[in-house]
Amino acid sequence: MNFSYFIARRVARSGQQSFSRLIIRIAVIAVALSVAVMIATNALVAGFKKEISSKIFGFWGHIHITDTDISTSLLEAYPIKTQQPFYPDATDIKEIEYYETRRFLGWEQERLTRTKGGIRHIQTFAVKPGIIKARSDIEGILLKGVGQDFDWQFMEQYLVKGQRIALPDTAMSSDILISQQTASRLRIDTGDSFIVHFIQKGDQLKRRFTVSGIYKTGLEEYDKVFALVDIRQVQRLLGWEADEVGGFEVFLDDLADLPVLTEYLYYEKLPNNLYAETIREKLPEIFEWLELQNINEVVILSLMIVVAIINMITALLILILERTNMVGTLKALGGTNWAIRKVFLYYAAYIVLVGLFWGNLMGIGLCLMQEQFGLIRLSEENYYLTVAPIQLQWWSILIINVGTLIITLVFLILPSYLVSSISPVKAIRFN
Repeated sequence: MNFSYFIARRVARSGQQSFSRLIIRIAVIAVALSVAVMIATNALVAGFKKEISSKIFGFWGHIHITDTDISTSLLEAYPIKTQQPFYPDATDIKEIEYYETRRFLGWEQERLTRTKGGIRHIQTFAVKPGIIKARSDIEGILLKGVGQDFDWQFMEQYLVKGQRIALPDTAMSSDILISQQTASRLRIDTGDSFIVHFIQKGDQLKRRFTVSGIYKTGLEEYDKVFALVDIRQVQRLLGWEADEVGGFEVFLDDLADLPVLTEYLYYEKLPNNLYAETIREKLPEIFEWLELQNINEVVILSLMIVVAIINMITALLILILERTNMVGTLKALGGTNWAIRKVFLYYAAYIVLVGLFWGNLMGIGLCLMQEQFGLIRLSEENYYLTVAPIQLQWWSILIINVGTLIITLVFLILPSYLVSSISPVKAIRFN
């Protein structure tokens, strides 16, 4: 049996009540709280990014296919024909093979792999800005025209009143789906009608719409300006033919495949006059803001690691000083400095492992409680969500645990050198 491990296990099982016992308990609590906070922080940041991203992707899709002359602005409209080789057959694209480059410590390796999924849905859209006039109030609006191929799965979960717009096969619908913000500012409700004014080629146009439903996604920047209408209304306002649209929205099975499938569509499926770009590229400011949340996570994780390290260093030094007699005896019996240092490092690892156990219990437990009962509420105006979201990532929890154990023990190697300064003769005579 490993000599150092054997001694450390006997010391750990010792029932002796002393000041060091209190310090050990404090160290365990510090490690447990640090790990619990790290797990909760990671789950909150991951959940926050996932929920906000899913709202944006649900509103605009994962990939936009538009004319090559269009900029990243959502206001510009260039007509493209719906008769395309990828529409609606893009949904037949499932798993595709591609070469993935992996880099590790300066080494690069290419391997053939497959996407996790394919294209789930593709739909047409067209946009047209206008001005709403309801009673004496006016409001800017951006009409997003949708057709019968529109996937209502996302929008229906955010309907707070009324129903989705009607899209009959023959007649053009005058229904409009507006946000709760727009309805409140203009003091209108479902069933009310209002006029939207447009400017097209220098002429002023008017269209009357009837509110069929009211939605609320919580994305204030979108809710306050966007409304859904029949795409034929937008086509008519823009002077387009029935087979002309502003672009295509593509939805994927798995977000991890976004860059691969975007390139695949652009290089393999699209004609030269069309361009494919991700919503991350089209709306970079929102996703850059989401990425800033990673900085907050790193700061909190770093602080918690520092707290755990400081407490463990304090505990280790007290353990060594309290066990000075034992250190002297072991040296007198021929024990090397490194072997004796390992006794205390094993003991420290035991303390950290106990702290990790309780930290995981608290951290995962709190996350599950938040996920089940929504105890932490948020301001939707500031955070786009009413409840703090949770996404437990088991690989992240594993990294937090292994990382905490390794980093803490590495930082304990230096203070363990205190063992080397203890003289056997003086230590045995101590007290």
